[in-house]
Amino acid sequence: MALDEKDRILIAALRRNARESLVGLARSVGLSRSATQERMRRLEREGIIKAYTVELASEHDPSVRAMIAVTFEPGFRCKQVVPRLAGIPEIVACHSLTGSIDLMVSVACESNASLNRIRDVVASVPGVATATTHIVLATEWARG
Repeated sequence: MALDEKDRILIAALRRNARESLVGLARSVGLSRSATQERMRRLEREGIIKAYTVELASEHDPSVRAMIAVTFEPGFRCKQVVPRLAGIPEIVACHSLTGSIDLMVSVACESNASLNRIRDVVASVPGVATATTHIVLATEWARG
């Protein structure tokens, strides 16, 4: 589905504040409340909008962020490994990659001890050959 200008304005407004009132969103887009609500439902139904998220204030951000580079043992694939990682709440994203690294797992947790525990869990998943941890020093910028 191609997005029109109103869709892009609505998505940008939701990125700024996913809790914006429907009336406020309608004002931003220049449509009625009901037309804006129907547009949001269509974007959700068609999978353009998948979820609404929470962005925490910096004092509530996890203390430790890291990436764990995962390689698989021969014969293993994402479909065998990724489902076992999905149940770990501190894993906030899991990206399959081309090249020598099979997965890049993004972790947000409260301490280095927690990170070490999570890394051990990831490393113990059947099919994981290596799990190399990279601690994030700073996020220079990010887009939703």
